[in-house]
Amino acid sequence: MGTSSISAFKKELSIEQRTELFKVLKSRFEKNMNRHEGQQWTKVQSKLLANPKRLWSLNEMEVTGGEPDVVGYDEKTGEYIFYDCCVESPSGRRSVCYDREGLESRKEHKPENNAIDMAAAMGIKLLTEKQYRELQELGSFDTKTSSWLKTPIEIRSLGGAIFSDRRYDHVFVYHNGAESYYAARAFRGSLRV
Repeated sequence: MGTSSISAFKKELSIEQRTELFKVLKSRFEKNMNRHEGQQWTKVQSKLLANPKRLWSLNEMEVTGGEPDVVGYDEKTGEYIFYDCCVESPSGRRSVCYDREGLESRKEHKPENNAIDMAAAMGIKLLTEKQYRELQELGSFDTKTSSWLKTPIEIRSLGGAIFSDRRYDHVFVYHNGAESYYAARAFRGSLRV
């Protein structure tokens, strides 16, 4: 289900990729109705078909291990809200520091990428602390890993960044230098369609 270089450049999926992605998304949607009670897959699929760039972003979430699923519907905008719903942080987004400034500040052992740039390239946004806590109400996530969160400017301007996890059946929010990275830390994203 990976994207080809041509598809990635155009930010559109081939018919085969789209078919496979819909099969995966529909199955996940139907297995996890508690995340989106009252929503219908046919309406979600119609919305996705009308937004090929968003569909491409969902595929990027999927191929990096995010297991995106519908977690809400915004009545005001008519948009479905997707979050990465994988049990542990997305495996294809781990070992990244918070942002480009953090990455460039490292003198040695630089990771290959950073969460902010990766999310932007994928067309998604990092979960905020509020969104992360909403996700945790739908299940137990990040019990062995952790996820970078969108960091308030007041913290980031002082060199820090925040991340979160679930331990002892509680959600904890921590801080690190934005240049830090760990094998068990990735980032979770959101997408509105």
